Amino acid sequence: MKGRRILWIVVVIQGLIFSFVGESPASEKKFPTKSIQLIIPFQPGNTDNLLRPFIDKLPTYLGQPIVFVFKPGAGGALGTKFAASSKADGYTLIGASTSPIVVIPLNHSDAGYTWESFAPISSLAASPVGLFVLSNAPWKNIKEFVDEAKKFPGQISYASAGRFTTPHLVIEAFSKEAGIKLNHIPNQGAGPSVTALLGGHVQAASVPVASAFPHIKAGSFRALVVYDPKRARVLSDVPTLLETGYSTSFSSVSGILAPKNTPKEVIETIHRATQKVIKDHSDYIIDRLDKIGCQISLSGPEEFKNILKQQYDHFSHLIKDLKQ
Repeated sequence: MKGRRILWIVVVIQGLIFSFVGESPASEKKFPTKSIQLIIPFQPGNTDNLLRPFIDKLPTYLGQPIVFVFKPGAGGALGTKFAASSKADGYTLIGASTSPIVVIPLNHSDAGYTWESFAPISSLAASPVGLFVLSNAPWKNIKEFVDEAKKFPGQISYASAGRFTTPHLVIEAFSKEAGIKLNHIPNQGAGPSVTALLGGHVQAASVPVASAFPHIKAGSFRALVVYDPKRARVLSDVPTLLETGYSTSFSSVSGILAPKNTPKEVIETIHRATQKVIKDHSDYIIDRLDKIGCQISLSGPEEFKNILKQQYDHFSHLIKDLKQ
């Protein structure tokens, strides 16, 4: 009996060992184990151009493909809402600038999400925004522009991508600080704003450097100022608003975010991979971004979250003032 009992115990132990061994491969599987969707809330040719140099290299470090999924509509709100309501497992992410994440829900209470609906992963690229005029315009710098605007309130018109977009909000904040009044002509995007300036329908345009850059290189546009705290890499001779004596500044960064409550280890896995991409492929990325007037702007989950919070605080006050 004693021998049988010992044999029985040995069999049970072996069974448990085999059971654990059988389960271990599944339990050791780490994120990601399948392809990842990256939602872009605009048409191709916009945010995807900024992110593609990074995303092209990212699968090498994650071991799984990343697929761009374009969901445009409602100024970016449609795709952003879709991403916010997706399963928080890391397999559906969003690639976006801070504008659809922060500004849209400030303007539209029925957007279905807020900036806090997301878990920031990595900001990757900065798309500087600035004020541009035709190369034959009488103003050579922002001081001359402000002086003229003070003499003729409301006479100088400028185009932006639309009412309450970030380029509109920043120029309005600057105008308030400078004590000038400009005539805002909203458009349906940066492209039409550039076209309006080229056609002489407005006298200035508040648009991303990426949109104006081809016309800067062609000699059609002159940049008066950029809004970022630091000078734009591709427009190193153009001062910032801070340098010209104003306190208004704005950085338009684009990056990757996940739905809120995505596991921390998933967030960290993706962020570490983006760090490796930039470390190993910086020349490739810089070359691609230089061609569209953008630059690398890497930050981690906490820093990216702080950027979103700061912009939320800033723009919520601006929008409230403009709506009064």
